[in-house]
Amino acid sequence: MKKTSTRLADGRELIYYDLRDDTVRDAVDRRPLERTHTTSEVRRDPLLGDQVAIASHRQGRTYHPPADQCPLCPTQGDRLSEIPDSSYDVVVFENRFPSLAGDSGRCEVVCFTSDHDASFASLTEEQARLVLDAWTDRTSELSHLPSVEQVFCFENRGEEIGVTLGHPHGQIYAYPFTTPRTALMLRSLAAHKEATGGENLFDAVLERELAGERVVLEGEHWVAFVPYAAHWPYEVHLYPKRRVPDLLGLDEAARSEFPQVYLELLRRFDRIFGEGEPPTPYIAAWHQAPFGTLEEFEGVSRDDFALHLELFTIRRTSGKLKFLAGSESGMSVFINDVPPERAAERLREVAS
Repeated sequence: MKKTSTRLADGRELIYYDLRDDTVRDAVDRRPLERTHTTSEVRRDPLLGDQVAIASHRQGRTYHPPADQCPLCPTQGDRLSEIPDSSYDVVVFENRFPSLAGDSGRCEVVCFTSDHDASFASLTEEQARLVLDAWTDRTSELSHLPSVEQVFCFENRGEEIGVTLGHPHGQIYAYPFTTPRTALMLRSLAAHKEATGGENLFDAVLERELAGERVVLEGEHWVAFVPYAAHWPYEVHLYPKRRVPDLLGLDEAARSEFPQVYLELLRRFDRIFGEGEPPTPYIAAWHQAPFGTLEEFEGVSRDDFALHLELFTIRRTSGKLKFLAGSESGMSVFINDVPPERAAERLREVAS
């Protein structure tokens, strides 16, 4: 992998990740952009104790442009985009309309391929490995920023999810705090460790799932399963079999196998609802240990956390979506219409 860092016309950082070491990236952003100004701030809810990002400047962000005006495609002649070069393998750049910025963290866009009509599932294993390497590199770099406590790599796929740009891409949020969902995991981890005299909760969950009926696919170094208490109609958790706290902890064997397992998983997601159905909308979310201190979670260290990816869709059956209505949105109590065992069975049935 070759990494080349440059700056866009408004001062934002852009990084090319290339498969070939001899690739030269010297294209200049020719757009007449003024330096970016944001209004992002983080406010704490005194009742719930969580944080909310207030980012009014995002109201003016690009919204469903036609394909020939996509800002994530490479620049071609006089059609200028966010990527100055005429081609790329993988590109990461600072979001022009970030939810988090400055002392409130950082937001980046990850373009998986220059092919506008592709998807992550259509990447080659070599391309998917390059994306993994880019995620890992950005996790490392962002973790050293003084305002960052947790790094979250994710992909939103599909208009039903709320995606406003059709080009295959994901995002990275670098939060200045430990997110509420991670905090819940850490509290459960601490309570289980104390109750069992030191047993790791992630290890116990993984051992139970490996022995059960909800495993979707398994490799030498990775396993994908539908969790016992799945929140979403089709939800799969992907774990490395060797517990590590973050992407940086993966060894070469796990990195090499990841593309094969993950691409197969994504392709099965696209086949869940049968032929002729539009691509399955999904969210793919990497969960990594926070980089800040964990003093709040007594007895727990970063090494106790288990890196994993959670992949889920809001489509519950053909032509019908799972909406977060009263119980889910109002009280955070999920109601799942698809039994996890049946979801796992379906995902095994659609193996390629």
